[in-house]
Amino acid sequence: MLSEKLQKAINEQINAEMWSAYLYLSMSMNAEHLGHKGVANWFYIQYQEELAHARIFMNYLSSRDCRVLLDPIAAVPQQWASVLDMFVMTLEHERKVTSLINELAAIAQDDRDFASTNRLVWFINEQVEEEESAREMIDALKAVEGNKYGMYMLDKELLSRTYVEPSPLSGAE
Repeated sequence: MLSEKLQKAINEQINAEMWSAYLYLSMSMNAEHLGHKGVANWFYIQYQEELAHARIFMNYLSSRDCRVLLDPIAAVPQQWASVLDMFVMTLEHERKVTSLINELAAIAQDDRDFASTNRLVWFINEQVEEEESAREMIDALKAVEGNKYGMYMLDKELLSRTYVEPSPLSGAE
């Protein structure tokens, strides 16, 4: 059984993942409105990934005979001044999520809960990828800043990004 403190923290993380999904869906719809279909696709896939992350946490709590508690999701921003601003916010947000995941890992470690620690390793590794992906997008956008053709080509490239179900949900682990 998980400690009360870890159960509460994981339930809070589920809410944070759902908020993240909602944020990325908002970014996707904003990019779509601005005519950046590739950027919209990139953020829509982020939305799907965040929903999957929430589901992984929910599945984990259920597997440990703990109750999943879903709280209301707070409002998210609705528009950004530029695509670059969306990705800068994405990187800031992913860094915050990394700190939340690290806090979960610290609680599990303090509890000597090795099963939870093991599950959280996947999320720790995922956050490294999430931050790197956001930084790469910021670099790409800065490289094409002011170049409409460059932005057009980057946007077209982002259309090819596809969703891949995370291994904890696909059974690949």
